[in-house]
Amino acid sequence: MCIAPLAVVAGYSVLAISPDGTLNGFTLTNYARAFDPVYLSVLAYSAKHAFFTTVISLLIGYPCAFALRSFAPRWRIIAIGIIVVPSWLNLLVKNYAWIVLLRREGVVNTALQAAGVLDAPIALLFNDKAVLLALIHSYLPFMIMPLYAAIDRMDWSLVEAARDLGARPWQQFRQVILPQTRAGAAVGIALVFIPTLGAFVTAELLGGSGNMMVANLIENQVVQVRNWPFASALSMFLIVLVLLAIVTLHRLHADREPLP
Repeated sequence: MCIAPLAVVAGYSVLAISPDGTLNGFTLTNYARAFDPVYLSVLAYSAKHAFFTTVISLLIGYPCAFALRSFAPRWRIIAIGIIVVPSWLNLLVKNYAWIVLLRREGVVNTALQAAGVLDAPIALLFNDKAVLLALIHSYLPFMIMPLYAAIDRMDWSLVEAARDLGARPWQQFRQVILPQTRAGAAVGIALVFIPTLGAFVTAELLGGSGNMMVANLIENQVVQVRNWPFASALSMFLIVLVLLAIVTLHRLHADREPLP
């Protein structure tokens, strides 16, 4: 089902566009244009947000996954529901909720002023931090759940043996826990990195005009500039990057020797 749309996008990406907007002829100019420093900076901005969202989600995900496993079964179900159910909400709803929280007259500024921390509201919206915060909030459940599944299937006798042999907590994690949970971590990384690389709504609503991600650039080329071939070339470029990320994750996981 996905082959035909991809073929259409790939076909458009090698078409030339005339000044009057008509499409004719074969060209690779669209791909060459994608390497312009202006567009590469947009791609780098997207990759930076995807990277930091993934890393922070991974750092938060491990403690959350361990906490889930430590709960009694009844409370564990409730905790999983608290984590999973918000991920079912529409992305627009979650982003508008962050606008309510972070705007100048929002909940955060009002609370800080009431507590005497601030004398005047500060700008919390329309910057990199707001985009990163909203992305982490949106995709963190997709990191926690694979990690929880991996931790729940672990052989905990190995952890106990390492503890009995004098291994410190960090050594237990690095040498015993991490090798057993790397598959769950790889799944979580893929589920967080790939969608955040192509994030559109969050950057549009919380990032402002100066914080454009590659999906916003593609939308701009389609809707405003009406340059479908260039937008298609950018889309194919993004697809290739996603495939490279998947292949890299697969190879990194495959190169690791399983525990005996």
